[in-house]
Amino acid sequence: MSFKSNESNPGSFSSSLPLEVDEVVGCLRRRWGVTYDLKLLIKRDRIYLQMMWGFLEQQSFPLDEETYRENLNRTLEIINRAGQSDFVRHWLENVQEKPRLGRAITLPFPIDQRMSEFVL
Repeated sequence: MSFKSNESNPGSFSSSLPLEVDEVVGCLRRRWGVTYDLKLLIKRDRIYLQMMWGFLEQQSFPLDEETYRENLNRTLEIINRAGQSDFVRHWLENVQEKPRLGRAITLPFPIDQRMSEFVL
């Protein structure tokens, strides 16, 4: 899936298509060859998306594919409702790091009115 940068504001994206499970799974498999676990983390007054080191194809991964997809769908629903789908899409397509055992890759979300409603 592609997006176009908004030239008047390079930090924003013109498309607001929601992220879908199949899109994210496809991106993870294409980039890293495995399906990493994605989790939202709320710490103080900030929200982060973490790409965990565990992945679906791992024998010791605690979830089956159906449960993994349900959890990912819940995470994506929050991201989409907060209007951050293109921000996350761009990050997934361009992040240079790879999760390592015990070390997740973290994407801090910009705090705006829509994101602040998810922080209690």
